Amino acid sequence: MLSLPVGTGSISKNKFTSRFSTSVACVLLLLTTGCSQGETKSAQSVEAVNVNNTVAASNNISTLRIGYVGSSEPTGPLGWAKKKGILDRELQKAGFKNITFARFPNGPDLNEALVAGQLDVGSLGDTPAIVLRARGQETRLLRITQFNTTAWLVAKKNGARSLAELKGQKIATQKGSYMHRYLLGLLAEAKIAKDVKVVHLMTTEAKAALERGDVAAYATSSDLGPYLKSQGFPVIDSSANHKGLSGTSLVVATESFLAKQPDFPQKFNAILTEAAKDLKANSEEYYQYHAQITKYPIDIIKVSFPLKQISEEPLPVEGVKLLEGTKNFLVSQGLAKSNFQLTDWAIKEK
Repeated sequence: MLSLPVGTGSISKNKFTSRFSTSVACVLLLLTTGCSQGETKSAQSVEAVNVNNTVAASNNISTLRIGYVGSSEPTGPLGWAKKKGILDRELQKAGFKNITFARFPNGPDLNEALVAGQLDVGSLGDTPAIVLRARGQETRLLRITQFNTTAWLVAKKNGARSLAELKGQKIATQKGSYMHRYLLGLLAEAKIAKDVKVVHLMTTEAKAALERGDVAAYATSSDLGPYLKSQGFPVIDSSANHKGLSGTSLVVATESFLAKQPDFPQKFNAILTEAAKDLKANSEEYYQYHAQITKYPIDIIKVSFPLKQISEEPLPVEGVKLLEGTKNFLVSQGLAKSNFQLTDWAIKEK
């Protein structure tokens, strides 16, 4: 039997030298599990990939520090730009001598690094990016890289087959993610939010938890959902069945970095546009790369990563509309602490 892929939820040892205080970690891990005194889980869940730590932690403007949520290498347009050499070629022209990558298990952990000044740019899901901005943190939206990303609600075998049958049971998800936002929206739409218990569980633990019966269902990502289905776990629902509940993937940057590099958004967006077009033009090669990185079968990748979801422009209309709906929902639920205008957050194209 195929083993469960590492996917987007893998946790690895932190290679950054600094540590965050427990109080900061608890504030920034909004939508995730609580912190106990003296414990900062997120400070142990960051992996720098091909990074010289001294350079990465420095404030040298010739070094671009990119964080991403994902597997051993980034995927999508950012990953393809890195893989094909487009990123290095164009950023060196822009004066960056070093480009470093840091991998995170989820968005809230990446948020911590942004706030701590350890990253310049972050590639993450809509929910953690919005939550951070709503707390007054100075980030700017550079791009929507993917939109209409599907989330899935998968049940344990021999368990519930409908939402109604989940009443009184425990549902898990990776809190702080677009899957979490989908689950909350789904439960509210079905009017059973008060009838179930939602708990935090990383995607790497989902299959085992379902097999043991620890949880009745799991709200999961675009790739793990089809994979679990292929392993015989029944699918109860998917965000594709509900208007406004699918996710978007974003690229943000800190305002302090952009103050030093005002032309960066246009240059970086040009790189990602080139990569998106090249990715689509060489789809089979890309899918092989994506499958190799994530360890999912290629047929699962093709189902979970349709190329029509990849944006060739920074702010596609459909993606912006979906992002606005996500923001409004998070604000209405009190999960985003304040409202803000997307037009104020997004970098305007020159």
